[in-house]
Amino acid sequence: MSPPDWAKHAVFYQIFPDRFARSGAVSAQENTALKPWSAPPEEQGFQGGDLYGIADRLDYLDALGVTALYLNPIFASAANHRYHTYDYYEVDPLLGGNDALRTLLDATHARGMRVVLDGVFNHASRGFWPFHHVLENGPDSPYVDWFKIEDWPLRPYAADRPHNYAAWHDIPALPELNTDHPPVRDFLFDVARHWVDFGIDGWRLDVPREIETDGFWEDFRGVVKDADPDAYLVGEIWDEAPAWLQGDRFDGLMNYPLLDITLGFFGAGSLRDYSKAHLTFDPLDAPAFARELERLLALYDWEAACAQLNLLDSHDMARAQWILNDHTAALRQAVLFLMTMPGAPCIYYGDEIGLSAAGDPHCREAFPRDEADWDTDLLSFYQSATALRHRREVLRTGRVEVLHADARALVLRRTLGDTTALVAFNAGPESAQVDLEAGALPDSPLAPAWPPSAEASLPVASSSMTLSLSGRETRVWTTA
Repeated sequence: MSPPDWAKHAVFYQIFPDRFARSGAVSAQENTALKPWSAPPEEQGFQGGDLYGIADRLDYLDALGVTALYLNPIFASAANHRYHTYDYYEVDPLLGGNDALRTLLDATHARGMRVVLDGVFNHASRGFWPFHHVLENGPDSPYVDWFKIEDWPLRPYAADRPHNYAAWHDIPALPELNTDHPPVRDFLFDVARHWVDFGIDGWRLDVPREIETDGFWEDFRGVVKDADPDAYLVGEIWDEAPAWLQGDRFDGLMNYPLLDITLGFFGAGSLRDYSKAHLTFDPLDAPAFARELERLLALYDWEAACAQLNLLDSHDMARAQWILNDHTAALRQAVLFLMTMPGAPCIYYGDEIGLSAAGDPHCREAFPRDEADWDTDLLSFYQSATALRHRREVLRTGRVEVLHADARALVLRRTLGDTTALVAFNAGPESAQVDLEAGALPDSPLAPAWPPSAEASLPVASSSMTLSLSGRETRVWTTA
């Protein structure tokens, strides 16, 4: 089964719900001690962002060019990131509960937007009711096989002795679910279907490789696609994983390998000394970048390549602008690269207004309320970049060829049917001259598409030509 067509054309926006927008509509907040908005993100506690707040800001997201939301976990949890789920059937009351999700889904769908939720199915929390049942009843609990327990009595809170059950990353607060046990699988599949039936448009699946039960993800896909064949399934896998995109598990992956080389190329010369998981952010010149780009694209079937979730950062790592040492010109080129590549670009909330921070928890700061704290020039750039992508289908699903890669200059050709686009980057500070053979140009004139103020067209393919690119310049031309 192919990925849903809408995902190939989407521009995603990732939201960490506690930190995006506080509506004031959540009645529980009136008697709840919340942290001040914009409190340091490394502090424990909740700042009170909610789903009504997201719904209130859909005009802003519309203007940004966003067509799909990816929300970090929203189900009831005792953690501000909500990866510690204790009730999979209830939206956290601090986010507004199930009614707030209903409001958000209705409002987004009325605008043609989609909503993808974060599914955390490898582990739950100590507050998850079956785990609590086992804690109270020991081996006499009928839910004892829902977890991987080593001995008795259960020790989830003992300060002087280690916990005695399987837990994600050996964190006692995150007991792993025993997905080899059929009732656990049935429960998780029911959760997945329940929320698709409720109206969500897909799942982003947390740490899917941690679930090693044979057939689990194939069966999960079957349940979700039976409920909605157009639902999008994207997995959090940090390295290359073509086996996961064969049509039997996921539609796309969070494309961290592309993120790595993108920041390595456009940020060469300004990168901080930073790494995360498989990401090393090594400086790359244009030939090395082109080789890696071609290799990554060749790993996947074309339909899968077009449904990847392409990103520059996320809640699990430092923000892109921080990694680039606040080199905004490099960030702009990296954004334009994503906007002109196959795969759905995903903007991490606040990147578009200049948020720059180190890794978790610093990258989970509150979205500034005061526009005086925004980089409005950067926001205007993001709006123009998403508009470019939406206007030109060839930039979303056209085939990719490297025409030129030398030093810091890269030229790509995108083709879709009779439509051609040329995308040229000079990622260096000095001007560059790029020679193109006559055969590189189509028989139709290439009109300027970027920058928005550009006027110069390229001639037809009668002879070779030289492109002149100033330092840090990006140009895009397309046929009609």
